[in-house]
Amino acid sequence: MTDSTEMKVSAAESATGQMGQKYLAAGERVALRLWDNEPPNPEKQQSTRDYETVGYVLKGRAVLHLDSQQISLQPGDSWIVPSGTVHAYEILEPFTAIEATSPPAQENGRDRP
Repeated sequence: MTDSTEMKVSAAESATGQMGQKYLAAGERVALRLWDNEPPNPEKQQSTRDYETVGYVLKGRAVLHLDSQQISLQPGDSWIVPSGTVHAYEILEPFTAIEATSPPAQENGRDRP
């Protein structure tokens, strides 16, 4: 059986989700997405997702509110949000990060705001 997932996805031509995320390459169990130049914002509303997220900051600064923790994020930092964990992101300055989600966030409506 041949795997029909795309092997290459250009960020310039990728689909964009309802929250501004760009969907990159995706397999059956993991997918990448890009948050590109997210503008500063007051703390977003908390959410809980049924997928695990692992991220890496390329530029900018943010605070990840994860349960009762406040985690400062800046270029070179990576983080994890376990599946089912209450969290919110507070963007402090234009923020660019790449995330891997497992299972893929864009499948089955998991990534709705």
